[in-house]
Amino acid sequence: QVQLVESGGGLVQVGESLRLSCKASGRVFNIYDVAWYRQVPGKQRDMVATLNRRGWTDYAVSVKGRFTISKDNAKNTVYLQMNDLKPEDTAVYYCNADIDTTGTYNWNKYWGQGTQVIVAS
Repeated sequence: QVQLVESGGGLVQVGESLRLSCKASGRVFNIYDVAWYRQVPGKQRDMVATLNRRGWTDYAVSVKGRFTISKDNAKNTVYLQMNDLKPEDTAVYYCNADIDTTGTYNWNKYWGQGTQVIVAS
């Protein structure tokens, strides 16, 4: 079975940077559309960044110009580079990926367990 595991979160100061990684393990034939979401207690899970199979990206207004989403199919890994972090970026970050596990160009949506990012003033 496919699993997504996020890593790279932690405690940073305002203005610092982090790079989150999301490694897919198991039977992975190909990774198509990918995304990062974040969630704080009492709030819904919100989209942060998306990257579709054609290379088009979209970002939440609050992170445009600071965050960059990318993926490395050879490593089965999705990344989120986060620069100039702000206190409002504090959240649990989740990766999401559409993964073809059979080579048939059909896919299922998978979620990671999340990684905590805390930005302290």
